[in-house]
Amino acid sequence: MTTDPAAPPTAAATLMAWAQLLAVVGYALAQLLIVVYASHRYLLLWRWRHRTDARRPVPAPADPSAPLPCVTVQLPVFNESRVVERLIDAAAALEYPHGRLEIQVLDDSTDETRERAAAAVARHRALGVDIHHLQRARRAGYKAGALAAGLARARGALVAVFDADFVPPGDFLLRLVPRFADPAVGMVQARWGHLNRARSPLTAAQAALLDAHFLIEHRARMQAGLFFNFNGTAGIWRRACIEDSGGWSHDTLTEDLDLSYRAQLRGWRFVFDDRVEAPAELPGEMEALKSQQRRWAKGSIQTARKLLPEVWRAPLPARVKIEALFHLTSNVAYPLLLVLGLLLLPVLLAPTSLPPAAVWAIQAGVVALGVVPVCVFLAVGRRAAGGGLVQLMRDVPSALILGVGLSVNNARAVLEGLGPRVGDWERTPKTGDTAHRPARDQRYPSAHALAGRPELALAAWFVGVSAFAWRAGHVGALPFTALLVAGFGWVGLASLRASLASRRAGEGVTGG
Repeated sequence: MTTDPAAPPTAAATLMAWAQLLAVVGYALAQLLIVVYASHRYLLLWRWRHRTDARRPVPAPADPSAPLPCVTVQLPVFNESRVVERLIDAAAALEYPHGRLEIQVLDDSTDETRERAAAAVARHRALGVDIHHLQRARRAGYKAGALAAGLARARGALVAVFDADFVPPGDFLLRLVPRFADPAVGMVQARWGHLNRARSPLTAAQAALLDAHFLIEHRARMQAGLFFNFNGTAGIWRRACIEDSGGWSHDTLTEDLDLSYRAQLRGWRFVFDDRVEAPAELPGEMEALKSQQRRWAKGSIQTARKLLPEVWRAPLPARVKIEALFHLTSNVAYPLLLVLGLLLLPVLLAPTSLPPAAVWAIQAGVVALGVVPVCVFLAVGRRAAGGGLVQLMRDVPSALILGVGLSVNNARAVLEGLGPRVGDWERTPKTGDTAHRPARDQRYPSAHALAGRPELALAAWFVGVSAFAWRAGHVGALPFTALLVAGFGWVGLASLRASLASRRAGEGVTGG
């Protein structure tokens, strides 16, 4: 039986053709948007490279004989029994004139952290430190609520904030407080250091991502007069700036980003000082990292929904508005990457009339504008943090692969951020891990009985897609599929291993 070539196509064939067309169009749009977001890093690098006053001198006070302003140090903690004493000890050791410093331990804990914090506070009070252990009956508003409650009782004109995983150096305040001699300065952010950078490939990859964020993004945005954000910790606020901007709010999961934008919309100037480093503990286990990333990704989208309309209505230069758009929506790249991966097979199956040379040219352009800028961005950040060639060759690929592997976790958070529900403020657990003393137990009880299953399923899927691409001669797709397999495989296996370890240890399910 032969088929008449002049016969009209069947309904199934028509449907398949339309599906393939939609897949190709969707793939092209996702690829275009990813290239736009990735290429934006070229602009950040250009701004960073052409900075003119990265070492602007600290302004001198109008009256050098005047006493330093009073500072309140706030330490928000929630069930951090392994690190709370280290945090309190570091805060009590801060160098500042006697009588000009008070410390608030804002303790919402429901476990033994309360007793440990109370004992540490009593020990330092006996030594003459002005330190207070403040507890609330209810954890309303999570971290934002705790900071607001503490601010109502604070006596400082300046307010420093440190999360439980930080160990600020003794001269932190003395080096940053002079920045407030300029009355327009509302917040000063220090650079994050890493207590356990070399603990594992996971912590090294996180450190590389954070190095680029601080040393490239923050510096470039500040020097160009663009908006950037307080990172929730290791920074100092002018109390008047907080109050003038509406105070701490808990209607997003990133109260730090939210207040930062509201303050800069009010005209306050922010300063980033990369010469002051506050070391902190990086999540040493994949499920702990994923909980942190979920909050950051979801909260940034919530903040974008809340404040981008106000940014666009404000009398600001176009470059400030455009940069704010990229900044607040940067996590959209995760669902775009996921869409790109899932549409790859339908695109490979679709017929094409493009010559091989054109296909290779398109793929080369995507690499040059989509992959290279991310790698260069990470490499420059790692180099600026003091890394040599060996560290760059090790940490940059790890950071790239980790970012790909987190796309399932973060894409879900982005989609949730588009919804009306704020959600729970999920804390990132700390273990007390440092470069010199590894944590005794880094298990993080997963919210799922067997975590990592979506990532492992995707890793297996892309192994199959890779095999098909090889057999069909689509070798140009293999670097992308290899990256997907490596990323999803790493995150999936590490998540599964962590959840199995928690089950074996008899740990139950916990929430944020």
